[in-house]
Amino acid sequence: MDSRALEDISVLDLGQLYNGPYCSLLLSFLGAEVIKVEPPGGEPVRSRSDEGEPPEVVMLNSNKHGISIDLKSEQGKDLFKDLIRETDVLVENFTVGTMDRLGLGYDVLSEINPQLVYAHGSGFGEEGPYQRYPAMDLTVQAIGGAMDVTGFPENPPVKAGIAAGDFLGGVHLAAGVLAALYQREITGEGQFVEVSMHDALYPTLTSPLGAHYKNDDVPPRTGNRHGGLSQTPYNVYEVADGYVALLALTDDHWRGILEVIGREDLIGDARFESNVKRTENMEAVDELLQENVEERRRENLVEELLDASVPCAPVKEIDEVADDPHLKERGMINEIDHPEFGPIAVPGLPIRLSNSESPDIEPSPTLGRDTEAVLRNRLGLSEDELGRLKEDDVI
Repeated sequence: MDSRALEDISVLDLGQLYNGPYCSLLLSFLGAEVIKVEPPGGEPVRSRSDEGEPPEVVMLNSNKHGISIDLKSEQGKDLFKDLIRETDVLVENFTVGTMDRLGLGYDVLSEINPQLVYAHGSGFGEEGPYQRYPAMDLTVQAIGGAMDVTGFPENPPVKAGIAAGDFLGGVHLAAGVLAALYQREITGEGQFVEVSMHDALYPTLTSPLGAHYKNDDVPPRTGNRHGGLSQTPYNVYEVADGYVALLALTDDHWRGILEVIGREDLIGDARFESNVKRTENMEAVDELLQENVEERRRENLVEELLDASVPCAPVKEIDEVADDPHLKERGMINEIDHPEFGPIAVPGLPIRLSNSESPDIEPSPTLGRDTEAVLRNRLGLSEDELGRLKEDDVI
């Protein structure tokens, strides 16, 4: 392996927050040269820290160059257009219409570079009743149904603890970029790629929507139980030193659970003989399991269940996940020493290609770190020209 899949691809990254930056992070790890373009004050996430680099910026911008250009100035727009001429992919996740108002929309940039793949991530897409809604992960989860199905039925709706809309949107946008690059090999032309976080979130509602379409009397929020209340057991149980998640997809799984908790006497009990019967007696199943695991140790119980081929896992806390040995061995946790932030672990690439090298993780750029070098090398600007741009606060 002596190459990476996208090593000849150049990307301009106007991504901000999580959605766009994660898309371009994936492209950078796959080998693309990614240049992150920020306004003079930096992207919004930089405001989360008064001192040094915010950890979110460090975690989502590895392996990128960083430049700062004022795209509201005419000189800045001209510089950006010059960069676009030799760029394969543009990634941005501004509110719909922002780039058009800047005079840098797809119609303008595709005239400059017909082979450009222009990737736009947004909250709600280019058309539809929600088109102009400002979007953050919280609001997308709210309007998209994720909050309605998260939490417990007796409590108010709650957001997922992860930024599901942002990252699902970013992954889908990266997939769209790859498809457009492949099609460009056939047609010779670039195209506009757009992904809505709202659209990307919708298919994740398969279980609660399945219950809805079956007209079952299922509450929208089912806690840690199955989203459609159609699988039992399927829950999280408290043990002596934490929590364990376990489920039974088959009757063999159920028999394995009974053997582990020492209740073989219930094998063949008519109340539990099938998933349908167990689901009809869900409360009894959960009470049975909770009573028989509450004094067990987390890791011991998980080991016994795994030996019985039962799907299960310990509920790990964030500090455990941050030091997870499996993620480390898989290259997902990468410990680096960032020049501004200091020691920190940053994500790796979840995608594995057998004929492509894994990326060496390089620290994210500080604001505008590579501005002069990029403009000098890619546009051939002289020191005098760079000096004037700095004097005019364009860069």
